[in-house]
Amino acid sequence: MNKVFSVSLADSAVRDLEEIREYYEAQLVPEVGRSLIAEIIAAIKELSRFPDRGRVVPEFNQPLLRELIHPPFRIVYRRDAARVRIVRVWRSERLLQLP
Repeated sequence: MNKVFSVSLADSAVRDLEEIREYYEAQLVPEVGRSLIAEIIAAIKELSRFPDRGRVVPEFNQPLLRELIHPPFRIVYRRDAARVRIVRVWRSERLLQLP
């Protein structure tokens, strides 16, 4: 049986999802925002069983910092020994920067 990883969202990722929802509401297409967020959440849930599914984030080249590309978004996460922590959900064209 495969190991199941704990998955959680950092506050920054929650804010990103809220901003996505707000953006599409402001564009008067809230259903598009809801649909995209539902797809992103589904992709995040899959990480509990397949934590290495995403690629290494090219800007950092650190094996434990990975990302899923879900156009037009990047779902960036840190994969530890027993958990996956979603840290950002950003537009694909944005480069990540350390604070």
